[in-house]
Amino acid sequence: MPLELKNKRVTVIGAQRSGIAVANLVTNLKGKVKISECGPRQQSEKNLAKLISPQNVEHEWNGHSQPFIEESDLVVLSPGIRLDALPVQWARAKGIPVLGEIELAWQFCSKPVIAVTGSNGKTTVVTLITRFLENGGKRVVLCGNMGIPFSEQVLDLPKKDLVVLEISSFQLESILTFRPHVAVFLNFNQNHLDRHKDLNEYLEAKKRIFFNQTSSDYAVLNYQSAQIRDSSSAISSQVRYFNHPDVVRGASIKNPNYLAAMTVAGILGVEETVCHQAFDSFKGVEHRLEWVRSVAGVDFINDSKSTTAEAGRWAMQSFNRKVIMICGGRDKNIDFSVLRDVVQEKVRKMIVIGESKEKIKRSFSDVVPIEECATLLEAVKTARKNAVAGECVLFSPMCTSFDMFSNFEERGMVFKEIVQQL
Repeated sequence: MPLELKNKRVTVIGAQRSGIAVANLVTNLKGKVKISECGPRQQSEKNLAKLISPQNVEHEWNGHSQPFIEESDLVVLSPGIRLDALPVQWARAKGIPVLGEIELAWQFCSKPVIAVTGSNGKTTVVTLITRFLENGGKRVVLCGNMGIPFSEQVLDLPKKDLVVLEISSFQLESILTFRPHVAVFLNFNQNHLDRHKDLNEYLEAKKRIFFNQTSSDYAVLNYQSAQIRDSSSAISSQVRYFNHPDVVRGASIKNPNYLAAMTVAGILGVEETVCHQAFDSFKGVEHRLEWVRSVAGVDFINDSKSTTAEAGRWAMQSFNRKVIMICGGRDKNIDFSVLRDVVQEKVRKMIVIGESKEKIKRSFSDVVPIEECATLLEAVKTARKNAVAGECVLFSPMCTSFDMFSNFEERGMVFKEIVQQL
């Protein structure tokens, strides 16, 4: 039975996109919405404009207050809220149920879910899965961590067959009953160590994607990752591997993102030829190794979604030519030095920006020339001066955007605007 929210006081922690989606879901289900946000109201004005019934929503700004939280029948967390945050402690002390946005939406989901997690490549893979399934005749809704909240879509599923959901470790931390029919674990490397206390806690959060599966469900695992492969013994669902050496050797397309998506499509009855045709026309996803423009024989590449060292590795290894690399932003406690070999091989010059620039300089100053810039505009202009025909300028930050931009999309759009004006 789904939750009964009619006339219930539901407090949403966070007024970003997922928080607003939860507020609208609760409103549609006749609940009474309250929003508690740690930031000032002016930072959320764009999001507040999306409320379907703003006059019926209570707010508090610039911090969370205990009485506001305690006057609730249910508290719902946005992904950015830690499980040990004060609002969560106050609610639990009063016996008030606390759910994450994914768990709340799941209560009202009427269709099977394909959920994809991993340290890198999630958005590309969920986009490919959606394309493969749609080309195979399935009616699919794509949502989750890629930018469209699950709770924004969950009441519009009667005419759909499947939900394809990108899901992060932050979202998985707070699930209780969420059960995807197909759960995909793409890869695992250091990420979000500013949130998780260590790699093991991060791994355990990722593995929660399988916790509620049964023998009628499927787990799709990357065979090449020992941590992921070793987790199969604790999984109750049917395990399918992608990126297996024997399969990769015989495959016409060896891209692991493609192999993961094709494995999911095969489970759901889509022919491999359909996947091949769809992949052939796939132009990639915005802000992920996105070609922007060629200037005097130099290609400018927007990889703003890159927020980890391994994303940077993937980006650098995607080019068979020298790279002028722009990187930096807010650090997630990542060890960049694991990339010293590939940086030495691929990068002719590195240009660093943002809060992490000193740490990046310490990691690579003895293997590649590094120049520091104060802004992205200055960095792009510096890269343009240094690049020669046949090279590429790669904007792959390997960090989050929050020191200089509101999100990676804004960061990528600014980069593209600067490049277009060169």
